[in-house]
Amino acid sequence: TREDAIKTVRQIEETTGIKPALIYLSFVPVETSLNKNTPTKVLDTKAERNNYELEILVVTGKGDPIRKRISGATQGKVLQVAQEFRNQIVNPQNRRRNGYLKPSQQLYDWIIAPLEADLEAEGINNLVFIPDVGLRTTPIAAFHDGKQFLIEKYSVGLMPSLSLTNTVYTDIKNSQVLAFGVSQSTQGQTPLPSVPFELSKVSQLWSGRSLLDKQATLDNLKTSRRQQPFGILHLATHADFIPGPLSNSYIQLWDDRLRLDQLRQLQLNDPPVEMLVLSACRTALGDEEVEIGFAGLAVLAGVKTSIASLWAVNDTSTAALMTKFYESLKTASIRAEALRDAQVSMAQGKIYIQDGQLRGLEAVPSIVLPPEIAVGTDEQLTHPYYWAAFTMVGSPW
Repeated sequence: TREDAIKTVRQIEETTGIKPALIYLSFVPVETSLNKNTPTKVLDTKAERNNYELEILVVTGKGDPIRKRISGATQGKVLQVAQEFRNQIVNPQNRRRNGYLKPSQQLYDWIIAPLEADLEAEGINNLVFIPDVGLRTTPIAAFHDGKQFLIEKYSVGLMPSLSLTNTVYTDIKNSQVLAFGVSQSTQGQTPLPSVPFELSKVSQLWSGRSLLDKQATLDNLKTSRRQQPFGILHLATHADFIPGPLSNSYIQLWDDRLRLDQLRQLQLNDPPVEMLVLSACRTALGDEEVEIGFAGLAVLAGVKTSIASLWAVNDTSTAALMTKFYESLKTASIRAEALRDAQVSMAQGKIYIQDGQLRGLEAVPSIVLPPEIAVGTDEQLTHPYYWAAFTMVGSPW
């Protein structure tokens, strides 16, 4: 209920000091009366649904929901621009261009600009989106107002629904991490040479256990969890969200593919895993079934929070982002703020790769990259391709 949503937001405000807003994005039918003697008709065919208009509902701790109908922002137009936005970011030919800015600013104008005055008036600093089909795999963090990215103003998260999300705040700063990684080619997947480096940095920043390649098996995952309650599960391996039933989508382990419909069998809620990180994940953009699987990732896994990516990300830049994320997680008030800190650091050029070294981290000014991933990788990492894919699913708190 609306009261439940308000209560949840207020509890997070009181516990963390963060001020969240729940933002529901829906496409709603346009009611038209053909003439005064004809009953009102609700448009409901597929073609007519393209004319549904965007409606935004915002719930904050203040208690008075904000509802906006965005005139002219039809489902057809919004989804077309969202697809163009993603395409412009992901296309390798565009990495040194800003072709994403036009669609990014249009999405900002439709979705964020109408709310800005209200969000600023209430001091909101965390946006949790509960979007309609078609928008669930949109890199919202990279929306742009013409001067800066949305992530430079707010931390951002995605929920499949409020009722399916465990929103009780838990401090995970003292949690241990179980890190799994597959760097070599297995079952037809391309190798991920940055994975050993990534796991080594996660292990240096957080206490726990790390298992690489032949050790990264399903049996070892289950055994490790039986032996010790790890609060964070980090999987640096391919994970693919593929159209069709959930059994098509999987997380690649060394010896097997853990399919999405098998996630619940891991019983990650007993003992509870607070956060699941998939650092080499990718979704098939624009597919409704894939979107639902991706958006429901935390729910399906039985964890409170999942982090996954919307496209096949750059191996080296992912290691950089994950290193900064875990560094920031030690001090951030909420989980989404740690991801925001990592993404902003890359977007603003504070973290970059130069002369075979990762530079800009607070704990260590520079880290020498392994030779196999350092060759020809001088890069600013400011383009959204490198950082905007990573999305926090479930509770951002």
